[in-house]
Amino acid sequence: MAVSPFKFLQEVRSETAKVTWPTRRETTITTIMVFVMVAVASIFFFAADQIIRYLITFLLGIQ
Repeated sequence: MAVSPFKFLQEVRSETAKVTWPTRRETTITTIMVFVMVAVASIFFFAADQIIRYLITFLLGIQ
């Protein structure tokens, strides 16, 4: 069943109108939270990496 490009664009436009778009404030808060979580994850993985590095060098007796 082929759909004409015009009909397809009409359907896309009608579906897009149904979407609840976030406000600028919601987008800003979400973006800030993403950056905060990235920073927290980075600190966690850096600390975990340093602890593992220390344990391995201690166990293997590497200076």
